[in-house]
Amino acid sequence: MRTDLVSEPGDANRPNEDFAGVGLPASGQGGCAIVLDGVTPPRGGTGCLHSVPWFTARLGGALTELTVSLRDLTLPEILSRAIGRTAEAHAQTCELSHPRTPQATVALARWSADTVEYLVLSDSALLLQGADGTVTPVLDDRLARLPRSALATDALVDATLRNKEGGFFTAAADPCVAARAVAGTVPRSGVRALVALTDGATRWTETFHEGDWQALFGTVAKEGARSLVDRVRELELADREERAFLGRSKTHDDATVVYVEL
Repeated sequence: MRTDLVSEPGDANRPNEDFAGVGLPASGQGGCAIVLDGVTPPRGGTGCLHSVPWFTARLGGALTELTVSLRDLTLPEILSRAIGRTAEAHAQTCELSHPRTPQATVALARWSADTVEYLVLSDSALLLQGADGTVTPVLDDRLARLPRSALATDALVDATLRNKEGGFFTAAADPCVAARAVAGTVPRSGVRALVALTDGATRWTETFHEGDWQALFGTVAKEGARSLVDRVRELELADREERAFLGRSKTHDDATVVYVEL
């Protein structure tokens, strides 16, 4: 097995809100890959004493431990427990019902000798390369399918869409959202390699349209995770003034790529 991991903040003067990890059980059987993208809150407070990096570190750490140690549980069950454990860590000090309580998107994979399990919640992405080289994206596209008018302001999103039916879901303080994730299982024999990415890295495909998922996977496999992030940074800088692709989005976002060759 070969792994390649890069996680880079969008701004060197601010903490990286992404989390990335690869877990390999002491038994040597199977493993897991985890990517979280912390949701940057708007100004005005979150009802929480803790930062987004604090939250993603806690949630990511819990996911890493539980995914490799509790192999009898499904990935949605693992995510539910990890969210619950993280919520308990600050339930006495913070307003966890606040719509902007620290939260994150999730891309999670776990493999054994026989199967590859996957889970995606919100707009991080997981790409599975089949034995024949074909790349299959695992995406939770609920946010992308919402009309732009519904996303006009942060207040409107928080009031009507964030972690609500008809909107989209993130890993925040409610363990029940784990059941909303896109999840499944495929035979291990049908997966040659996988890539997990936050949306700061998927910009190469989803924002700048430099190539499809197959091309993105090929870039990471051949040139490395660092190359994909560097390419995204070059495209962001080129569009910094005209913003033909970036629009109202921040120029640079935290970007994380995890590649695993099974």
